[in-house]
Amino acid sequence: MMKDPYSVIGVSKNATVAEIKKAYRGLAKKLHPDVNPGDTSVEKRFKEVSAAYRLLSDSEQRAKFDRGEINSDGSPAYENLFRNKHGDRHRSGGGSGFAFGQGGSDFDLFSDLFGNNASQRRRPSKGRNLSFSLNVSLEDAAKGLKHRMKISGNKILDVKVPPGTTDGQVLRLKGQGEPGILGGPLGDVMVTIRLNTHPFFTLNGHDIHLVAPISLDEAVLGAKITVPTVYGRVALNVPKNTSSGLKLRLRGKGLAPKGKKAGDLIVTLNIVLPDTVDSELEAFISKWSGGEGEKFRTKLGLND
Repeated sequence: MMKDPYSVIGVSKNATVAEIKKAYRGLAKKLHPDVNPGDTSVEKRFKEVSAAYRLLSDSEQRAKFDRGEINSDGSPAYENLFRNKHGDRHRSGGGSGFAFGQGGSDFDLFSDLFGNNASQRRRPSKGRNLSFSLNVSLEDAAKGLKHRMKISGNKILDVKVPPGTTDGQVLRLKGQGEPGILGGPLGDVMVTIRLNTHPFFTLNGHDIHLVAPISLDEAVLGAKITVPTVYGRVALNVPKNTSSGLKLRLRGKGLAPKGKKAGDLIVTLNIVLPDTVDSELEAFISKWSGGEGEKFRTKLGLND
């Protein structure tokens, strides 16, 4: 036989209908199977609370119970004596009339508690996805890495960042999210990659850009210089008579995502003069100058 319905819901025998409903709503939200998937003890408690509410929310049944005419499970108070004498064949079903899941009042209340599609939520569904961000360097994004990160609780995951990963790319770790509802599949973990700002590289799509300073003599005479890439340093030929702004392209030295065309490293050359005045260079330029600057500006139409 079910416990006293008033004590099951946690209200006094003088409680109003509104007070009973409020107490039940709080318990239903806490004990509902959708919130506690797989917990049989909580499900049993939920059934007791639902049966108690079903009795007390029915004014006629509640009055009968208060007068001692029926038991807490809805069966007649004299049922045990009657059954001992005549057997179960005369039982009318009053005792089972309050079994979990019968009647329409529960659905109406659950719709209020969990939305109009409460009946659909009783079906197995996938667990909630968890989202995290991971900051990595441009070099690590280019070459790939494995990063160990802690997610909810004490769970540790190894996140594999594939070579050529770009900023904002989302990595999905299947089955590492929250448990499914009513036996549904596990959710996923979604990791958004954020690239750290680099001191001298900038990224445009899969291409990487670099501004490389060169001296005046390297620009005039040409030179072989070394420049950094995300994969290591490489040699770069500076042609003779180079002007600032010249762009040199190193094929395949940008990001190279799997299955896609690799980007390039684009090096922009920038002529830089010494911090201190070189008297010999100053004297030479004074003799060599022949108004070349004016010619360049006129050619561009800046003197028109």
